[in-house]
Amino acid sequence: MYPPHHLGGYELLWRSAMVHLRAEGHVARVLTTDFRTDTTEADEPDTFRELRWYWRDHGWPQVGWRERISLERHNAAVLDRHLDELRPDVIGWWAMGGMSLGMIERVRRAGIPAVAVVIDDWLLYAPRMDRWTSAFRSRPRAAAIAGVLTGLPARVDLERAGRYLLVSETVRTRARQAGFTLAGSMIARAGVEPAYVDPRPERPWGWRLLYVGRIDERKGVRDTVAALAALPGKATLTIAGGGDDQELERLRRSARELEVEDRVRILGMVTRAELPEVYAAADVVLFPVHWEEPWGLVPLEAMGLGRPVIATGRGGSGEYLRDGENSLLVPVGDAAAIAAGVTRLAESPSLRAGLRAGGLETTRRYTEAAFNTAVLDALAVACRNR
Repeated sequence: MYPPHHLGGYELLWRSAMVHLRAEGHVARVLTTDFRTDTTEADEPDTFRELRWYWRDHGWPQVGWRERISLERHNAAVLDRHLDELRPDVIGWWAMGGMSLGMIERVRRAGIPAVAVVIDDWLLYAPRMDRWTSAFRSRPRAAAIAGVLTGLPARVDLERAGRYLLVSETVRTRARQAGFTLAGSMIARAGVEPAYVDPRPERPWGWRLLYVGRIDERKGVRDTVAALAALPGKATLTIAGGGDDQELERLRRSARELEVEDRVRILGMVTRAELPEVYAAADVVLFPVHWEEPWGLVPLEAMGLGRPVIATGRGGSGEYLRDGENSLLVPVGDAAAIAAGVTRLAESPSLRAGLRAGGLETTRRYTEAAFNTAVLDALAVACRNR
């Protein structure tokens, strides 16, 4: 996915890097899937939505052999055409979830330098989820035959596909535990854009809770509803983010069962231009993720706008969140602890002030400009070492 047709922060980082590259005088062509949302925002110049992918409707549907070969051949032809037209000095791989891995192998075999920007556990799940190459992972002889018969790479060497730029030590450690060496890899921690380093005036406490992010069980979003039920009746919860219909219905059902449905407001997807005001309207931002979050921009955005954060600190966010210094940390899946943290904040203006100061200091260390500079540096290194 690529903005404005997208669902999350990874793609926004991608666009920010492309804008930065162009501002520095480079030619940056974007080749992405034909995925569409209902936005009316226009595409940037040099954006091509021509690829097909395996991910669909928030899942990984079963795909027959004929459809797999057709998709791979289509993507190979599109990629080859753009390579011939542009003659790029370097390829940047971004937002690869669901993308056919055969394209990465085609570029590797062509000897074109590449940098893969990895901001999730793609190195772990991609080899299993790719509908074409996964069928041959433990069958090298069959892969060789399939490659000859179809003209498509049936195995992919991700280790040697290019340089890796990873968003956190958490992501790199998990990849290495899975068997990747990632020699020469670099860390580029995602940062916030200038609009999110702008502390808003503190408002009188009003028990206004906010969750920002994908509506996904791994994100702990239902814990926020359970926490709301343990707070005074005047407490409210705003949820800004999208998700699949089933998860949305489970969330609404939880609110009904806990009898807080009238105190929960689900905004759906919110534009980047609107989001700072959504943060500013909150008294506390909740980030109760269950899974090993690769990084986590939401706490940084909230802290940069002067709003205290209650989080689990799982995964990459644990690399910058500090209990009592810039956030309140709670155990995973513990709605009572979340509610207790909210109550502590309500009762202690000095605690809120301390977290506000510590959070702003933290956010200033992780900026969009620094991330974009790291991306450009990695691309330059890959070109020099071609």
